[in-house]
Amino acid sequence: MFHKRLRLLVLTLCVCCGSASALDNQLQNHPSPYLALHGNDPVAWQDWTQAAVQLAKDQGKLLYVSVGYFSCHWCHVMQRESYQNDQIAMLLNENFIPVKVDRELEPALDARLIEFAQATQGRAGWPLNVFLTPQGHPLYAVLYMPPENFQQVLTRLQEIWQNDSENLSNLAARESRPLQGPGEPKLDVGSVQALAQKIVAEALNIADIMEGGFGQQNKFPMVPQLTFLLDQYELDQNDQLREFLILTLDQMADNGMYDHVGDGFFRYATDPGWEIPHFEKMLYDNALLAMLYLRASSSLDVPRYAQIARNTLDFMQRDMLKDNGAMVASFSAVDENDVEGGYYLWRASELAHVLTEKEAQIIRMAWAMTGPVVFEAGYLPKKGSDVEAIKNELGVTEADVLRHIELARSKLFAARSERILPTDTKLLAGWNGLALAGFARAAKTINDEGYMDSAHKLRNYIMTELWDGVTLRRAVDGQRELGKPSLEDYAYVGMGLWEWAELTGNREDYQAVSDIIEQAWARFYKEGWHMAEESFIAMEPKRDLIADGPMPSPAAVVALLSLKLAERNNDDKLRRRTLSALNSGDRQLKQSGFWYASHVRAMLAAVETN
Repeated sequence: MFHKRLRLLVLTLCVCCGSASALDNQLQNHPSPYLALHGNDPVAWQDWTQAAVQLAKDQGKLLYVSVGYFSCHWCHVMQRESYQNDQIAMLLNENFIPVKVDRELEPALDARLIEFAQATQGRAGWPLNVFLTPQGHPLYAVLYMPPENFQQVLTRLQEIWQNDSENLSNLAARESRPLQGPGEPKLDVGSVQALAQKIVAEALNIADIMEGGFGQQNKFPMVPQLTFLLDQYELDQNDQLREFLILTLDQMADNGMYDHVGDGFFRYATDPGWEIPHFEKMLYDNALLAMLYLRASSSLDVPRYAQIARNTLDFMQRDMLKDNGAMVASFSAVDENDVEGGYYLWRASELAHVLTEKEAQIIRMAWAMTGPVVFEAGYLPKKGSDVEAIKNELGVTEADVLRHIELARSKLFAARSERILPTDTKLLAGWNGLALAGFARAAKTINDEGYMDSAHKLRNYIMTELWDGVTLRRAVDGQRELGKPSLEDYAYVGMGLWEWAELTGNREDYQAVSDIIEQAWARFYKEGWHMAEESFIAMEPKRDLIADGPMPSPAAVVALLSLKLAERNNDDKLRRRTLSALNSGDRQLKQSGFWYASHVRAMLAAVETN
């Protein structure tokens, strides 16, 4: 209710003025590539520090916290339209304390602001812009806005803050979320299984049975939920579940969300049919999707899924792996010319220039590069006519079709390699942990020496550069440390090292997992989970459980690893602690279990080992 009152109050007033600010932009040459992009904005961006929060308190101003990331398309658009607009910059600088945040360096803050945006706006995403009171309570959230609308919001908020800051502060501070806390160290088998069936029913209820995936608008991979559904299919061989999983996996791999020239997945599609992606490529997506397709190949008995997994891992090895064994965070959605998807798109004239006439004819049919162009910068390759149809239409052999497709792919890849694609070079602990998990599983399943080598390099990087036996480093750019470690880092690094230990049987790595998980409990669980060890502001509440996002819930990952460690080490104390934490959050699980699929996976693992 308070959210509705707050929105009404904020949106009823307008016009503003404010005191001048002498702040300078702090982001020039910042080690975060995303923050450095904003170093020349006329906005006096502050880094996310205690000093910025103190400035808001000292000057009695709202914090304007703008969260984005390097490869985000709409973040680039809002920068160009608003943050490089002198008039808007003046409004921000005079009336607010403007703070720019790289979401990949502050996942706890990002998660909390996403929750607030979802609760108050009914949606969330990036760029994510939230106005906070000086005490750190979220007041109002906006996503991407055209500059004229954004300017109106700034003026409205400033007037109401100037005229009624005390009332607004009190209203914002009233948000509360009751904490249930840990329960008894036991789980009821029947209740947990009923929860699992409820999630399956919820998933099938919102499943798009025509196009795959969930919902009818933007389509995201949603790997945690698909992994859960694979678990359930393996248990009961439900034909409806199998049909939906195959449809979804086929659609993601065949259409616009997959890079058919250079392999790897884009982050999501903007349409129900998976045709039109936002073109950023993220390390975490590709690591998780490689593991999903690898497992689905055997679970669903679809051999080609294993090849999709291999192609995805090969892309990661080729394009993301650094000399030190770690992997970069992402590739931008926009190319060097600021064209979204420009790196991946092909004009008809470019195809004719790079390929022979026969190659161009066949590849345009095979990759649906005929007819009207969807993207201004050219065609995006996706699945078109199959080999049999091309063979029959052109009167050539199947071998000829396959040979010309491979020749065309090779030539297009070589030509594309001459283009420039901006890269976020941050080396994130948690995301590299997921990559380690992916390569270790692949090495175990496929017995590929190249994957074993990549996994070994990732393991060595984590153990020598990130983990000192007590604390993880969050992210590294060159020799500089970025950000503070979060629950995500401990969870996903633990996950990767566990997969490596399972592959090699190395006792040192098992011990490292045990130490990391022990630190995760000590640092991030006190009667409830919290994502960060410390917060500059009063808005980081404890949670009984943490929802899945694009990546599995880090709390659920810690719980699942704890159960495995407890069984391996015969550690009843750790098991009981884990069961107590899992036996919480009943209301959230009953209301929206779909978003807590990884938590329920851990609960199922617990009752299965009773």
